[in-house]
Amino acid sequence: MSWRMKLVVAVAASAMIAGCAGKKGGKKKGKNDPVKSKAAFVAMGKVLTSARCINCHPSGDSPTQGDKMTAHQPPVFRGEGGMGAVGMRCNTCHGETNVALTERAGSMPGSRGWHLAPKSMGWQGKTLKQICEQLKDKSRNGGKTLEQLHEHNAKDPLVGWAWAPGKGRSPAPGTRAEFAKNTRDWIDNGAHCPDK
Repeated sequence: MSWRMKLVVAVAASAMIAGCAGKKGGKKKGKNDPVKSKAAFVAMGKVLTSARCINCHPSGDSPTQGDKMTAHQPPVFRGEGGMGAVGMRCNTCHGETNVALTERAGSMPGSRGWHLAPKSMGWQGKTLKQICEQLKDKSRNGGKTLEQLHEHNAKDPLVGWAWAPGKGRSPAPGTRAEFAKNTRDWIDNGAHCPDK
């Protein structure tokens, strides 16, 4: 075999090895990695299934309240647009900020745009897999893309309230920045849902 032929064979072999190595890795770093994506969603789930989120994501037409997720007092109902029934709109009691009450009563929660999540986004009694599927389903999530979901989790004032819920309530686990990063990691790795 001539030196030229040996060179051609060596270059071809190197190209094949490089191609196989690329296929073995299979994925660009940070893209379509089901294991990382599912792990990020499980981390998100600690927030999504906390009382701070679940209270306003009821599967029925009435929110719950407090860390123990008891029936809302006074009794209220979803109403049009999740804003409460006529004469009992959410903003009748819930303003744009938390309001300190008596020592015993704690505080009245408040944030800009206070309302119930759409019924299609009810999470009470749902598994993480079911919540994940709801979040990704544009017919149930208000038509949001994955990028809009990240924006919602990272910047929406009502979501942010979960980490500053006022006296008498435990904040959502972790920090808002961690929640936003977990959302980003979930999306960037393929937005895979947990197995259960």
